[in-house]
Amino acid sequence: MAALDTATTPAPAPVRGRPHPRRPRAKVLPTAVLLLGALYCLVPVAWVLVASTKSRGELFSTFTFAPGTGLLENLRDLFAYGDGAFPLWAANSLVFAGVGAVLSTLVSTAFGYALAKYDFPGRNAIFYAVLGGVLLPGITLAIPQYLLMTKIGLAGTYWSVLLPSIISPFGIYLSRVYAGAAVPDETMEAARIDGAGEWRTFTAIGLPMLLPGMVTVFMLQFVGIWNNFLLPFVMLSDERHYPLTVGLYTLLAKGSGEPALYSLAIVGAAVSIVPLIALLLLLQRFWRVDLVSGGLKG
Repeated sequence: MAALDTATTPAPAPVRGRPHPRRPRAKVLPTAVLLLGALYCLVPVAWVLVASTKSRGELFSTFTFAPGTGLLENLRDLFAYGDGAFPLWAANSLVFAGVGAVLSTLVSTAFGYALAKYDFPGRNAIFYAVLGGVLLPGITLAIPQYLLMTKIGLAGTYWSVLLPSIISPFGIYLSRVYAGAAVPDETMEAARIDGAGEWRTFTAIGLPMLLPGMVTVFMLQFVGIWNNFLLPFVMLSDERHYPLTVGLYTLLAKGSGEPALYSLAIVGAAVSIVPLIALLLLLQRFWRVDLVSGGLKG
């Protein structure tokens, strides 16, 4: 009888709403898309790095990804060009990107912190204006900025490139979002109860919590300013003030009459990537530390 009951008992119905385990095949398409995107981004970089090792004859005779034999000679010619023009361009880029990124990070952090943690008249209007600045392409501001710098007598100087780089709508937006999530209101209230003023609360409580976000804003701003071409191209007329982007462009422009300059431009482009890679490797530990601390808190 027990055997009969066991045989006739229906199997339990599957629980509705329970997600089915993902099939391995479902991951193939996203992985393939990511791999194609990575190849699309990395192949030009790989070609520049390989082409920088080729001598002039190797560069214009064959198209392969095999390393060449002229790297040292290319580097020597690059740093000797124009009585040291390339190191001067690199120093200018470092000034524009380093100083501009630091100032932009500080302004964006303070601005975003204020928008996230203080309620004041016009806050929403300011935030929507910042969002509008994020959506506005930077290329549309180059000519108005040039006219403004000409009016105040700063066109052609370092300030004409530095000042527009300080205000970053995307950096302010990112800082606002990060400050709203990373700085608890309870912590700020506890600091005020202990007698801390608003400035001390920001510097002693807010800034340490905002450090990973500040590193992200700094990295994005540094890369954006380092790779910026249009703004210094419009603002600067003296070749001694050029950053790497405009300097390498002049090499390509002169290369139509002197093909040897094409090799220098390629080597210069490869060398200009090195500081960005070094900076990323240096700053990634801040993101790792933040992830570890977040895991420990959880």
